Amino acid sequence: MDEALREERATRRIVVGVGGSLGSLAALHMAVDEARRTSSEVLAVLAWLPQGGEHGYRLAPCPPLLASWRESAVARLREALDEAFGGAPAGVRLSAVVVRGDTGPALVRLADRADDLLVVGAGSGGVLRRVLRPSVTRHCVEHARCPVVAVPRPTLQRELEALHRRNSWHLRTAMTPSH
Repeated sequence: MDEALREERATRRIVVGVGGSLGSLAALHMAVDEARRTSSEVLAVLAWLPQGGEHGYRLAPCPPLLASWRESAVARLREALDEAFGGAPAGVRLSAVVVRGDTGPALVRLADRADDLLVVGAGSGGVLRRVLRPSVTRHCVEHARCPVVAVPRPTLQRELEALHRRNSWHLRTAMTPSH
């Protein structure tokens, strides 16, 4: 086997889901810190789907629109890396990958080695949110063949979400007619 290929396979990978949210940026920072500590490679992954999902796209395929959505996903990943590190983080081998598909299955598919580490941001709770959008974290924990780290949402994100819920409740209450 070629020496470079053997070294590439021997390098531990840290696969991290990146979407641009504060939670995914926290996961990205954790992945890069771990990569520095262990001399691992980081694979930053943004998964995307066509507007309306795969089923909707199959009903009305439009290749130029599909290319536009992919370009948008590439731009979102680039923006997330810029927000997190001002580009690529120094001292770490990082590959940025955009994958068409549901986030959880895409991450599990890419983190396919037993010595990989899969890092995801722990999403916000809420029953309605879990019903409408299945948990990426739960999918990864249940299906990954490698260790999974779920990075808690940053305190700032939790505080902003709580503020948003309070403001939404006050707004709804103020707009409800009195009887």
